[in-house]
Amino acid sequence: MRGLVETIKNEWQAKVSLLLFILLTGWWIFIQQQTVGVDLNHNYFSDTYGLIALWGGVWGFYISIGWGGMKSIVGKTIIFFSIGLLLQEFGQLAYSYYYLFEGISVPYPSIGDIGYFGSIPFYILGVYNLAKSSGIVISLKSIENKFQAVLIPLGMLAVSYFLFLRGYEFDFSQPLTIFLDFGYPLGQSIYISLALLTFLLSRKLLGGMMKGRILFFLFALVMQYLADFTFLFQANNDSWSAGGLNDYLYLVSYFLMSIALFQMYTALSKFHKAE
Repeated sequence: MRGLVETIKNEWQAKVSLLLFILLTGWWIFIQQQTVGVDLNHNYFSDTYGLIALWGGVWGFYISIGWGGMKSIVGKTIIFFSIGLLLQEFGQLAYSYYYLFEGISVPYPSIGDIGYFGSIPFYILGVYNLAKSSGIVISLKSIENKFQAVLIPLGMLAVSYFLFLRGYEFDFSQPLTIFLDFGYPLGQSIYISLALLTFLLSRKLLGGMMKGRILFFLFALVMQYLADFTFLFQANNDSWSAGGLNDYLYLVSYFLMSIALFQMYTALSKFHKAE
């Protein structure tokens, strides 16, 4: 928490993210209380809250340069998470286009899935490099940790299967739909499994100024997973609506990931001062 306060205090980019988050949260609360059903305010909120992902993703690339970009593990971690944020915003803009100009509310599959599904492998790569930077390879030498490394991913895959894929009816005339129906829950279970493993296997190894920042990345990923889980659950039960709880969960996850990136900017400044 101290690192979060420090980042918001010292980095103006983080202040902008916080301001956007507060304004969008206030707007979301207002439309939940003042309107019944879905109106233009709900749709406008759904179309615009991704700006916080755009802001964080763009600045993430700038922050990665200071860490050596693709030449360093930390730099690659920041780049992959930044690409994931930008792809999420691409997906949102694509769906907004379909609704505003084509009159289609939630087309699936569509070009928007290039963004939403495309973010999954980049989040996986981000978590993988985050794990490497936090010493997870060393931690896997323990028998107990090896057991966790097998059990957690299998458990997450089982949860995804029983919640979303059990009893699935295949329509082989729609191969892309089948691929995405399986790819979304399975891919998301992979990155959240890696995130949980990184936390469990490296919590005794982390120390210094990087500990809180790495854990904040993991917290942001958990929120992203909860948002994705909620979307899949609501979509399967025909209960999703624009500007609802699911959109707000995505807003929270984008804000947390953006702040996690800005915290790396603060850490970089400390490293330079220490040299």
